[in-house]
Amino acid sequence: MPRFMIEVPHEESVSACLRAIEVFLQTGSHFLTNADWGCAENVHKCWFLLDADSREEALMVVPPAYRPVATIMEVTKFNMKQVEEMKKEHLG
Repeated sequence: MPRFMIEVPHEESVSACLRAIEVFLQTGSHFLTNADWGCAENVHKCWFLLDADSREEALMVVPPAYRPVATIMEVTKFNMKQVEEMKKEHLG
């Protein structure tokens, strides 16, 4: 199953941070209540990982108010065998 990294930005104010955090925590979703936040470093975004069948399915986990600004990217882990196979295929 594909794995997605979801990034959700919010406005740069204490009230916006608190509102976003509260919305995420109130959902009760395991993914959202375990999101990592960058606010303490003045990076007003949160991130979480999710296994989903598609980007569209992953987006549905994001609270509706934040869906228009969410970035969803499929992420992959590699092992050395895969790297060697990719080198043979692409580098000869």
